Amino acid sequence: MTLIETARAWLAQDPDPDTRAELSALIEAEDLPALEDRFGAKLEFGTAGLRGELGAGPNRMNRVTVMRAAAGLAAVLGPGKHVVIGYDARHKSDVFARDTAAVLTGAGLHASLLPSPLPTPVLAFAVRHLGADAGVTVTASHNPPRDNGYKVYWGDGSQITPPIDGEISAAIDAVGRVDELPLNGPGTLTELGEGIVDDYLSAVTALPLGDARGLRVAYTPLHGVGAATLTDAFLRAGFESPMAVEEQRNPDPDFPTVAFPNPEEPGAMDLAVALAAKLDADLVLANDPDADRCAVGVPLPGGGVRMLTGDEVGGLLAEHVITHTTGDRMVATTIVSSSFLGKLAREHGVRYGETLTGFKWIIKAGPGLVFGYEEALGYSVGSDDGLPVRDKDGIGAALTVAAIAAAAKRDGRTLLDLLDDQARRYGLHATAQLSFRVADLSLIAAAMTRLRAGSTPSLGGLAVERVDDLARGDGGLPPTDGLRYRLSGDARVVVRPSGTEPKLKCYLEVVVPVTGTPEEAREVAEQRLDALKTDLAARLGL
Repeated sequence: MTLIETARAWLAQDPDPDTRAELSALIEAEDLPALEDRFGAKLEFGTAGLRGELGAGPNRMNRVTVMRAAAGLAAVLGPGKHVVIGYDARHKSDVFARDTAAVLTGAGLHASLLPSPLPTPVLAFAVRHLGADAGVTVTASHNPPRDNGYKVYWGDGSQITPPIDGEISAAIDAVGRVDELPLNGPGTLTELGEGIVDDYLSAVTALPLGDARGLRVAYTPLHGVGAATLTDAFLRAGFESPMAVEEQRNPDPDFPTVAFPNPEEPGAMDLAVALAAKLDADLVLANDPDADRCAVGVPLPGGGVRMLTGDEVGGLLAEHVITHTTGDRMVATTIVSSSFLGKLAREHGVRYGETLTGFKWIIKAGPGLVFGYEEALGYSVGSDDGLPVRDKDGIGAALTVAAIAAAAKRDGRTLLDLLDDQARRYGLHATAQLSFRVADLSLIAAAMTRLRAGSTPSLGGLAVERVDDLARGDGGLPPTDGLRYRLSGDARVVVRPSGTEPKLKCYLEVVVPVTGTPEEAREVAEQRLDALKTDLAARLGL
């Protein structure tokens, strides 16, 4: 078929008046570049599910794409299975959730729909809590406003991993026209009530939180769905209600006050920092739009806020969990996170797991997992009973960070003092990132080829003691494209192509013993990180 004919065939099955109008206009105008952009490729279903820009065609998120994904999932699961469906407050999320329920029940499965736009961790919790066979949440997390996504969980409450993702992808490819799919029965649809949220809140407020509660918190959900659930969690746990940034309190799919709805992006935390100054707050917290991530900031005595890195928060949470749990336990993180967690685990006699990037791998690190984190602000906090949420949980993490901060405040200290304590005991572990965005993906492949072919005796003035080619499975992990350089002084560099963006990412870490003050060690660490960045940029040539 010609491009125009392919577009017309898609139009004929599209149930959405918005995308029908968009596509009709493009066909009428014979806008071939725009049609090629929408039909020349397709969104691929992988371990992260689907994610992309809203619009018509197979290379966009739309009702046809979502119904095909639901039909593929139904084919893999089979009739009679139970799927829980959640969604955030982005454009079309509620529609996509309803379409998913219609397709699943039409295929003879049983669907349970969460009662409103809710944080992703509520969905992850609900899958296991309700004994379901799978779960779906419609969210694009912290992507731009025009994006949406579709994430699938398995019956253990964790994100899918191979080979399940491949099976679903193949089943999606076998789906015919969506206007010929049976909808709304013979399976059943259950509209869940607020009881499922209550159960989630009971689980996260049962985490080891200590007894200190005196804390003033400035908070932003960044126009996402976290505010109500986080506030309820804090109140149930006995904290004061966090004071939310008014302009960002309510869900808004256009994210009008931020350039990019990600707490790690420059400017995203400006309103929260301003609110913290106004309130004389003790702590600044933020969730990303679907509230599976948590950002943490500490107000400074002279004004301003120091935002903590994901590795710093991970280290504080890990030590808290380790000292508040007993028995044979495991903590885990990924190859691109700080090596500090491994050192902490050894010191406390706790098992340590290191995985590929992605929370789906962290959760499968091994038995007895009580804490996992990734440097991109994702944490799952547990107790002696294990993890209440087998995925990133920005609500449980925020609550636990508040408990740590409240205990420190009672002693006249802050989280920054606790970080200094860790640096003195274990050495200062300082991390940084270097990213290169490209328009041509072949540039990334060429850069990786150059690194593998070239000799690298040193990086940033530090001797290269060992190079692990992760594509070969060096280091005992499943093969993945990347290189890990182990440098003198316990420093390391990991270089890998991003799995979700056209970027080459470099993760840097240096370890500096604290012989004077922690601040002096940080200055040394910054110099070493800067030298690594300069050297890497020159070698990569991007």
